[in-house]
Amino acid sequence: MVFKRIDHVEIIPQDFDRSLSFYSRILGFKLKERIKVDHPPMQEVAFLTLKDTMLEMISIKDPAPAAPWRIGYCAMALEVENMDDAVQYLKGKGIGIAQGPVNIGKSRRAEIRDPDGLTIELRQW
Repeated sequence: MVFKRIDHVEIIPQDFDRSLSFYSRILGFKLKERIKVDHPPMQEVAFLTLKDTMLEMISIKDPAPAAPWRIGYCAMALEVENMDDAVQYLKGKGIGIAQGPVNIGKSRRAEIRDPDGLTIELRQW
């Protein structure tokens, strides 16, 4: 097979440091590398990992909701071991549940929002 796996998900946050804090402090991503970039409008790139998943966060000078350097992505999904425990943990950190949890077949699904309002799906299989 030519393709092995999804290497990373890339996001452009409105506030780079605020989003770094959210993804690391609240969701448990580990900062793998943070580097300055001399490639305008890019200013900085951070790679964050959660087990074998990587998130690439790009700091853009004056990001806007329009292309090509728009803020966001459609959604990212994080698998959780236990939905009830995940919901309680997030509520304890002041993170509201935007949707759910709901049962979908043999799985449970809920949604939260990151600091820019971007959707993060929670899924228990």
